[in-house]
Amino acid sequence: MTILFKLNFLKDISVRTLSSFVISKMLSASSSSANLHITHHNHTKTGDGNKKVLVGLCQMNATANKADNLQVILELIGAATARGAQMVFLPEACDYIGESKNQSVECSEPLDANFIHQCQKAAIRNKVWLSIGGFHQKPHENEKSKLLNTHVIMDSEGNVVATYDKAHLFDLDIPGKVHLCESDYVIPGKKIVPPVQTPVGRIGLLTCYDVRFPEMSLALVQQGAQILTYPSAFTQTTGMAHWESLLRARAIETQCYVIASAQTGKHNPKRSSYGHAMVVDPWGAIIAQCSEGTGVCVAELDLEYLERVRSEMPVRQHRRTDLYGRVDALESQISTIPPEESSSYQFGHIKITSNQVIYHSALSYAVVNIKPVVPGHVMVIPLRAAAEFSELSPAEVTDLFLTVQRVDNVVRKHFGTTSSTIAIQNGADSGQTVRHVHVHILPRKPGDFKENDDVYRQLESHDKGWTPSTKLRSLEEMAEEAAKLRKYFYNS
Repeated sequence: MTILFKLNFLKDISVRTLSSFVISKMLSASSSSANLHITHHNHTKTGDGNKKVLVGLCQMNATANKADNLQVILELIGAATARGAQMVFLPEACDYIGESKNQSVECSEPLDANFIHQCQKAAIRNKVWLSIGGFHQKPHENEKSKLLNTHVIMDSEGNVVATYDKAHLFDLDIPGKVHLCESDYVIPGKKIVPPVQTPVGRIGLLTCYDVRFPEMSLALVQQGAQILTYPSAFTQTTGMAHWESLLRARAIETQCYVIASAQTGKHNPKRSSYGHAMVVDPWGAIIAQCSEGTGVCVAELDLEYLERVRSEMPVRQHRRTDLYGRVDALESQISTIPPEESSSYQFGHIKITSNQVIYHSALSYAVVNIKPVVPGHVMVIPLRAAAEFSELSPAEVTDLFLTVQRVDNVVRKHFGTTSSTIAIQNGADSGQTVRHVHVHILPRKPGDFKENDDVYRQLESHDKGWTPSTKLRSLEEMAEEAAKLRKYFYNS
């Protein structure tokens, strides 16, 4: 089979890959020098505003000396910010790398202690967001023999926006050769944290060994991630064999930017890290990479380019979830794709403004109703304007009904009901007046209809025979209800 891509798409990819260039400079510091690599692209505005942002990626050689490590961190943050970075990414174990598991546990700190406080001051001083790729967090008092490997996102005002505890722990135990088991002293994380909205895009939080488990990255993309982060302390052996391959694979299969800060060099007689911190674009091209030693590289992320890659090669719509299911984060009801992602939504021949939308998933959206049959009557609609249910792809069907399930839970909770009617009108003979598949969700209360099945007759006629005197809700009323319901799905 021959697959033809649009010429301008291929031309754009080749230009992006070939036109980037690296400028190397030396970073002067009181304690050491650091190599600074910067990747540049043309800074131009897109048609709907500037979607190009700069990120700073750090590489360092942490030791057991916490004060020295902190000094290096502050210098790296300052260097990246001076080059225009809007967000700076630090590697795993940036606070310290202990020489034994006992030392690692003893040196750990709670989230509100000195290390994070110093990072907060740096964020405020440099007016920059931070990804603190992993610090040794002291857990609750009842756990004294282990710690948490915690990835922290901090805003430019020093607020901790999100934390993620590393889920997959690297355990390598070859009798007589090597014993490196994180599980000996680290508590594994228990959840996938929804992507975080930042000035550089929606970021999915992962750490180091998580890169070997694509299920997590796919789950984060389902929740709206545009960027995946893998702050790491990869070993020399595994780094040489797999580091670049794994990062590029995660970028290609998710069509995300991948940002992987890294530890490098010899930390102590027992441990060394591979380095090669890098940024990979959604096409799998390495667009920035640190050289040997401590330093930063600054890369430009183009979110419009990311959207174009996803549009020109819509792999999410091509997934055969009917054959192998869909990867989804368990227990997560939070979408991070804001309704404002689109200024308007198409519902058949009708254009719906974003302030009427309460939830936006990967392939569907939910909207309030202009003439609800009962209070809380909402609709869930595929983003693609498919006229009939049979036209939906397996991925769209899966997303549609997962969205129905999530929205139904929220609507029943908000309107204080324990039951609902869920109905889909498929074709004109079913009462469908808009040629676009949609699902109705109607929260139900005792006695809301004389006969229970009257709901279907009302649903069949509620959008027919309108006259100038028909009572419809105003745009302001719908926007007000949508704003209240959105709060159940979005953090802000």
